[in-house]
Amino acid sequence: MSKSKHVSETPATQFLRRHKVSFGEHPYEYVEHGGTSESARQLGVDEHRVVKTLVMEDEHAKPLIVLMHGDRTVSTKNLARQIGAKRVEPCKPEVANRHSGYLVGGTSPFGTKKAMPVYIESSILELDTIYLNGGKRGYLVSLAPGVVTALLEAKPVQCASVD
Repeated sequence: MSKSKHVSETPATQFLRRHKVSFGEHPYEYVEHGGTSESARQLGVDEHRVVKTLVMEDEHAKPLIVLMHGDRTVSTKNLARQIGAKRVEPCKPEVANRHSGYLVGGTSPFGTKKAMPVYIESSILELDTIYLNGGKRGYLVSLAPGVVTALLEAKPVQCASVD
């Protein structure tokens, strides 16, 4: 039995098509807790180009999205300082799911259930192509990072740290 490469529409792909954005589609076999290293390995791309969509919240429990290189972590202290918050921390998975409308592991910054401010690690903007979640587990879309900042009004920040 051969597996079809067709991927169903998601709120993220609907959002991109509605905004007439050209993007590549990259389905892969989702592995629980595999993270960006697993998707990068399966797709044969550098993990630095695979961008995680992280739903976080400030001290007032206001949600926000941070886009970060797959091979880096977010310095929440640096992020909080740059966005004028006292503190920032990751949302619990069930809270992140409620804010975004996506399951953790399939969270896209596009077509979220709730409008949230988006912050993008500034070094991501130096890449020509990035791979972001397309709105479901096991599915990435590729596009230019400038498109992300334009569509989502993403604000560049410097908050990457190496594990």
